[in-house]
Amino acid sequence: MASDGKTSQAMEATPLLTPYKMGKFNLAHRVVHAPVTRCRSYENLVQPHNTLYYEQRAAPGVLLIAEATVVAETARTGYPCVPGMWSQEQVEAWKPVVDAVHAKGALFFCQLWHTGSLMSPPITGGFGAPPRLETQEIPQMVNDFRVAARNAIRAGFDGVEIHAANGLLINQFWWFLDIGRVDSQPLHPGRFTNDGVSDVDDGGRRLELDTRCCRLAADVIAAVADEVGVHRVGVRLSPFAAAGNNVDCADADPGQAHALHLINFMDKLGVLYCHVVEPRTRMCVDGEDGGKLVIPHRLSPFRKAFRGTFIVNGGYDREEGDRVVGEGYADLVSYGRLFIANPDLPERFRKKAGLNKYDRSTFYTSDPVVGYTDYPFLCRETQVAAQ
Repeated sequence: MASDGKTSQAMEATPLLTPYKMGKFNLAHRVVHAPVTRCRSYENLVQPHNTLYYEQRAAPGVLLIAEATVVAETARTGYPCVPGMWSQEQVEAWKPVVDAVHAKGALFFCQLWHTGSLMSPPITGGFGAPPRLETQEIPQMVNDFRVAARNAIRAGFDGVEIHAANGLLINQFWWFLDIGRVDSQPLHPGRFTNDGVSDVDDGGRRLELDTRCCRLAADVIAAVADEVGVHRVGVRLSPFAAAGNNVDCADADPGQAHALHLINFMDKLGVLYCHVVEPRTRMCVDGEDGGKLVIPHRLSPFRKAFRGTFIVNGGYDREEGDRVVGEGYADLVSYGRLFIANPDLPERFRKKAGLNKYDRSTFYTSDPVVGYTDYPFLCRETQVAAQ
């Protein structure tokens, strides 16, 4: 029996399973539920089965990031049945979900998004450039994020994550820089924080916070931070994915440069966390390392530039997550597909138990049970339908 106790302690002592303090939030371990679109919120309203899904994955001290939630009615086209956060009805619908997660002792952040050019018919190889915007349209888009963030806090969420990745609206402006597409007036972060952050350097010279490629992102982040407090704000980035097709770009240097520029802004503003997606995994050649998928690990420059909590995502398993936390490459590791298929993923990691295999064909279907709430737990019966 003593031997079993020592084994259990050794497993809990691994870096991925150690406690972590993220700002004012105390996490039980470093395993994060990544935001994963599931297309099961009919008429843009979360449903009882959505409550069950998140409740299944909640546990004391776990950080859950909710699926991408639309900031405005005009921003929702492109994905069916995704939740929204622009109306009072949507706020009320989210409240039981948030309450169920909090009742299990977990923390809950809401990811906010605008689909941008996904509103337009796709072209070969991607979704094309962002829609050309009039000057007066951009402040409205910024305000949409502000209002949605306010609504998320009213619904009870602990914070919000701004989706600036994967070729969606904010990310699109990193790749399509025509004059007239990004023509907003820059916000001044010094107005939104108490630490003296300013967009003018000591010599009175203007900093490049309003570089056209990053201005919309900076505007949104500053507005959301002003609305709900910078201590409640995270940002998700994908520096290596070309806009619109979610595939790594052959020449990702512009994306990396824009991401680093934006991360420097986030760091000065005091954003709570930075959530960054790795480049696509690759298979080892010639059977090297057993022919397993290998994560490129190219996020170190972003990690060094950001002093807040740094979350990595993309192809991680337990062993790789444990390694990057132990080496200081990341503070937290988010898991999408593994958390979809394993509602008790942190416990399985702790026990080094086998994992359920995910069914990719059910990721975006509308069934409220199959491929959603019917994945089994370890050693206990699974409630698959909402009561």
